Amino acid sequence: ADPADPAESSSNTNTAAFQWRGFKPLPALASVSIGLVLYLLIPCPAQLTQQAWALLAIFLTTVTGLILEPLPVPAWAVLSLTTALMTKTLSWDAAMGAFTNDVIWLITVSFFFARGIVQSGLGARIAQAFVALFGRSTLGLSYGLAAAETVLALAMPSGTARAGGVFMPVIDSLSKESGSTPHSNPRRMGAFLAMSQAHGASAHSSSIFLTGAAQNLLVIKLAEQAGVVFANAWMQWFAAGVLPCLACLALSPYAVYRLCEPELKDTPEAPARARASLAAMGPLTQDEAIMVAAMGAAVVIWVGGFGLPGAVGALLGLSVLLATGVLSWADCIDEEPGWSTLTWFSILVGYSTALNELGVIGWVASSCSGLVASLGLPTAGAVALILAAYALIHYMFASQTAHVASLFGAFLSMM
Repeated sequence: ADPADPAESSSNTNTAAFQWRGFKPLPALASVSIGLVLYLLIPCPAQLTQQAWALLAIFLTTVTGLILEPLPVPAWAVLSLTTALMTKTLSWDAAMGAFTNDVIWLITVSFFFARGIVQSGLGARIAQAFVALFGRSTLGLSYGLAAAETVLALAMPSGTARAGGVFMPVIDSLSKESGSTPHSNPRRMGAFLAMSQAHGASAHSSSIFLTGAAQNLLVIKLAEQAGVVFANAWMQWFAAGVLPCLACLALSPYAVYRLCEPELKDTPEAPARARASLAAMGPLTQDEAIMVAAMGAAVVIWVGGFGLPGAVGALLGLSVLLATGVLSWADCIDEEPGWSTLTWFSILVGYSTALNELGVIGWVASSCSGLVASLGLPTAGAVALILAAYALIHYMFASQTAHVASLFGAFLSMM
């Protein structure tokens, strides 16, 4: 064929023009089929209304889509919401009510906080300071980075942002300086530091503070919807989590060290390099100082309560950052994960609220509790089975937040 042939060129152009760029057909078909099978082939239980059954079908389709991802999660959630509205399964107010939820706005604003911590350089400064203190050995480096992540988790509720924006760049730099890259000598240092940070520091620093991860805040909101009363959610979460999380933070780097032992054990030059990096950064900059003040103000409101929703503390901190130019509104607009989270979180929480009000959560909990009771297990065994099921199902989800939003309410009702 002649590549210069106009007819062939036109044919190639037309083929490219009609190339499908929408949802992935097989994941979409599987997701929609789940809901259709439930709604059309399984009779609605006597305890539920047809509206409740339809909403459960839409919810299951949505959750399956979160797992299979026929579209990006926010886009799939919007399609699901449109279906609920078009079929009159939910009213506009019921479907959109969660968009005013204070916890969801706290999570959203916290993404902007995380951007400020990275953009101001404060996160990198904190990481280098802990490397300078603990970095004389490879194991010490992992403990130093874990301690730094725990400090940042106080006001940076995104493990992904902490890892991608602060700690992986530091780990990458330390590893390359030792001659360790993903494709050359990874076991010399880099593999251990990355595994330790991901499986130890990030997981446990996310759990120690209520504001350490977005899913923590969602857990509290869903628990409140189920009737749990918190006098001071932040302090109660901290009191419950501080000892087990500190124990895990103390043990996990050593456990990873034994399982993924680095070839390079001693790093006497790392503290000096970290101090050199700190010297190059100079004294605390104006932006970093403002970032510390904004974080401090937010944490005071989160811890003290003062009769204010946690979102108010986050908005106060954000207002300080915007007013002083540490962040611009363009920076906030560019923080796509925050706006995406606002969208799909609000939709899923709206579904969860409606499912609870329509009695679906209670029906699922009662049915599952009856099934567990029929096994004749003691209370401790039944609780262990429920927790094990919840933990194992997590491996179907790419996002801890999606896992919590989809299942926590129902599993809590079974406890």
